[in-house]
Amino acid sequence: MRNLRSAHGARLGIAALALALTATACGADREEADGGDTAPDSATSESASGTTFGDLASPCGDGDAAGATDQGVTDDSIAIGYGDDRGFASAPGLNQEMGDAVKAMIDWCNEQGGINGRQIVGHQYDAAMTNAAAVVQKACKQDFMLVGQGFAYDEAAEQFRVGCDLPTVAGFAIGPNATMGPDKFEAVPLPVDHYNAANLASDMEVYPEVEGGVTALGSTSPAIQQGVAKVVDAFGQIGAKVEDCGVTLSQDGEANYVPFAEKLKECKAEALWITNSPSPIAFGLLEALQRVDAKMKYAFEATWYNDVTKQWNAQSHAADGMISALVFQPLENADVVPAVQDYLDIVQGAGAKPGLLGMQAVSSFLLWADVAKECGADLTRDCMVEGLKNVHEWTGGGLHAPTDPGGNMPASCALVVELEGDEFTQVFPEERGQFNCSDDYVVPTDPAAAGVKLDDNRISTAFAKQ
Repeated sequence: MRNLRSAHGARLGIAALALALTATACGADREEADGGDTAPDSATSESASGTTFGDLASPCGDGDAAGATDQGVTDDSIAIGYGDDRGFASAPGLNQEMGDAVKAMIDWCNEQGGINGRQIVGHQYDAAMTNAAAVVQKACKQDFMLVGQGFAYDEAAEQFRVGCDLPTVAGFAIGPNATMGPDKFEAVPLPVDHYNAANLASDMEVYPEVEGGVTALGSTSPAIQQGVAKVVDAFGQIGAKVEDCGVTLSQDGEANYVPFAEKLKECKAEALWITNSPSPIAFGLLEALQRVDAKMKYAFEATWYNDVTKQWNAQSHAADGMISALVFQPLENADVVPAVQDYLDIVQGAGAKPGLLGMQAVSSFLLWADVAKECGADLTRDCMVEGLKNVHEWTGGGLHAPTDPGGNMPASCALVVELEGDEFTQVFPEERGQFNCSDDYVVPTDPAAAGVKLDDNRISTAFAKQ
């Protein structure tokens, strides 16, 4: 056997944190000089089908693989599980772009011949936020692996995934034990014991006010506040002056945001950091800050890079000049980054909506498929786990900055986009498609603060088999 290692507002808060955390993740172990700009390196492997995804040779194609080598694998097929929380009643369509993107990639791969000739059979799951445990238990009985999924309540399902020896290449992992779980890999890792502060450092390059005095908006949501504390600590570690303005918003919203805006205006902070995802709560505060003429610089989580933000700001202009740091290439860079154009062609060609989480799911699917191809006919979970452990540089064909899936370490890169009206534009580095990178941007964090105990291999011990 392999060594595997509620309230409505709270649920929405955890979902918001899930999106925020995943969208800011990236990886490490590159061969560039510290502080330099970098673009993804070209792939060197050959594609059996002659197809590429960005600079990655497609892992899909014909072959003569045969044999029922593991659960979910037959002579001619490989069964994988994937999905999202689209059925969550309080936020219909939550993370839907992830499941839609993986479905599109399965079709794309099968059209080329599958993996070494085996067709991929996808079992799509809807965890609907609170049903992650039931979904994973079902996957335990029929799937070879979970691939590209995003379940906000993955922590509740982790004991079942570990218990049935089900490896995963997740689209994202949120719960602290799920994030550090055994046989868990991600294209863009975000471990609890390290933080990629390239986003914060890059924000400081665009707005020196962030370094001179930044304050972070608090929340009564424990999950979001935990993320805020992590960011505040990271700001301090990279030299920013952090002001405690004492402004905390209820996870259920406020009747009047003006008093909170006035308090921020009176504070010494020159810049505002928001971990909360874009929502009526955050919009209400920004509109109030606009009314009181606070004149703060805004540096927000990567989840603010989306259509909801653009549509709202086109009417209010309350967030004009707001910046967000990304480790993924923005969709606006499709003309200079082939992988982004390939992503758009595949996903939009399948009738799905593009977005950062969809890109993240696609990168994880490609990572899984690339290792599965190398396993050849003898496709087993053991082979997949060992192969994934050895992947220490991954860009998803150029979709994002280099990451280290095998080491479960964050990256040290970011780029910055700025919002004006309903348009996002890359403003740092100046050359579109490039990232700002430095190994110094990776800062340690205390896993105990997330309630996790790790072994010597940085694996959670919460569900370890005796």
